[in-house]
Amino acid sequence: MPTAPFHIMTKPIGPICNLDCKYCFYLEKEKLYPGTREWAMPRETLERYVREYIAAQDTEEVHFAWQGGEPTLLGVDFFRTVVELQQQYAGGKAIYNALQTNGTLLDDAWGEFLAANGFLVGISIDGPREIHDFYRVDKGEAPTFDRVMRGLGKLKEHGVEFNTLTVVNRHNSAVPLEVYRFLKEIGSKFLQFIPVVERRAARADGNGLVLIEPAFAEAAEVTDWSVEPMAFGVFLARIFDEWVKQDVGRTFVQMFDVALESWMGMEASLCVFRKTCGSALAMEHTGDVYSCDHFVYPEHRLGNLAETGLEAMVSSPQQVAFGRAKLETLPRMCRQCEVRFACNGECPKHRFLHTPDGEPGLNYLCAGYKHFFRHIDPYMRFMAGELRAGRPPAGIMRYVGGRR
Repeated sequence: MPTAPFHIMTKPIGPICNLDCKYCFYLEKEKLYPGTREWAMPRETLERYVREYIAAQDTEEVHFAWQGGEPTLLGVDFFRTVVELQQQYAGGKAIYNALQTNGTLLDDAWGEFLAANGFLVGISIDGPREIHDFYRVDKGEAPTFDRVMRGLGKLKEHGVEFNTLTVVNRHNSAVPLEVYRFLKEIGSKFLQFIPVVERRAARADGNGLVLIEPAFAEAAEVTDWSVEPMAFGVFLARIFDEWVKQDVGRTFVQMFDVALESWMGMEASLCVFRKTCGSALAMEHTGDVYSCDHFVYPEHRLGNLAETGLEAMVSSPQQVAFGRAKLETLPRMCRQCEVRFACNGECPKHRFLHTPDGEPGLNYLCAGYKHFFRHIDPYMRFMAGELRAGRPPAGIMRYVGGRR
């Protein structure tokens, strides 16, 4: 029986990065691999992964995702090897690659390679210069905006397809339209807005980690750079109000596209809004596989490629239980919520609050999501109706114009 579809976020250089973004939850994962001197994924591990991942996908298209840390630290030659291995093991399947990068190391050599091999590149950028540089600095505390924009320029010069990933944090959440308009100005047609929410423990755990998972029971507090719940909801709603008037069908915002899927009665394509999860895993440079990119903790390690096959880890009882827990631990308050169909409790990483009646598992961002989903409801109903009638949802812009 084929394994159910799954996706791996691959960390070929682990948590190693040339930046020191103040809100990064992944930099401290270096402590899980003490004494490591060589962080590049070994050729043997890379080949095993490429071979097994392609073989496990029961589809005609296979999508690889490369992240970090900062994967471009490995150099272009590492990814030339990736492409060669993919061609060797493709078996007639079409192979696609996505690379998430901070953009600071991109040059002509990268641009030529990425364009020639059809890579989709995600650029991490949080807004205009002052907003971006507030948290996104290098190891010497120097700003990075100019280097990111230079790298983005190289992508444009070489015709590389790109999208933008914006971390919504305590700072930039206050200026949603400034962020949104800037992203459009730099040519982004596909926008991702990812909320950052982390809790810091009063003292490190046995592995030296201080940014802890939801089940952590000791003293901890939300970090001062985490986005606040209502601020996140208002951030999305303000951008939506401008998008729905003039940008539908021209600018694609992942959060809005996924919401429309829910209003169409479809299963969300984004894991955080599905009823269950467990199909989006993470793999470290060593071949260690974890339940999720947000759960790279020893207790969520499923095994290592050198010891256990990829399909066996994906379908293991541990991973199945992890995926089902999202639904099974959903509080009664959430089960009865009118926007549950669109939210489903969002990411388990954020479910560390208690409901008013004391039940655990309430999402920290609950108030923000309720505000956003209620706000967009009439517009989503209209767009869903347009789609069902065989018309493009961009018709909403005439509808909104008529209401003013």
